[in-house]
Amino acid sequence: MNRRISESIEQSIAAKQDILTNGDFLARIEKAADMITASLRGGGKIHFCGNGGSAADAQHLAAELSGRFYYDRPPLNAEALHCNSSYLTAVGNDYGYEHIFARLIRGTGHKGDVLVGISTSGNSKNILYAYDACRELGISIISMTGATGGKMKNASDLLLNVPSTDTPRIQESHIMIGHIICELVESAIFPK
Repeated sequence: MNRRISESIEQSIAAKQDILTNGDFLARIEKAADMITASLRGGGKIHFCGNGGSAADAQHLAAELSGRFYYDRPPLNAEALHCNSSYLTAVGNDYGYEHIFARLIRGTGHKGDVLVGISTSGNSKNILYAYDACRELGISIISMTGATGGKMKNASDLLLNVPSTDTPRIQESHIMIGHIICELVESAIFPK
């Protein structure tokens, strides 16, 4: 078998194993689910944002909440901020790419909402600008990052920093964490 394939799988497992054996990290995952559940129960909205692969993860997780996860139930108010390409290109052109998420949060966000920012480096300027807008509006911030947390570490209410510096391994763990959160939120709001 190609050794690189095995190494990649082993590295992915190792990152997840580090999360599994870290009680504090598991508690933070639970707290993220609690924050999102409380916001939704209070009529709030869950906003997601990221760039590149993290944008795909943001859109994926928003769809899990607004569509369905394990079972049929009413939709939850969740949306990824990058899905309107006309908006993105207009704001990126007129104001600068770093403003794309902040302007939309200012237009659609309300006190009691939650923003989930996803960035492997934790240094995405457009997400950090959105965090400034969240602070102004009373929106809670959950960050999903790599090991260091980057600049998002100190700008977050809750940090989920995957213990890796390898972008693909971080992203694989982000989607796992996001799926766990979606499952916990769905079962809390719509118990079977």
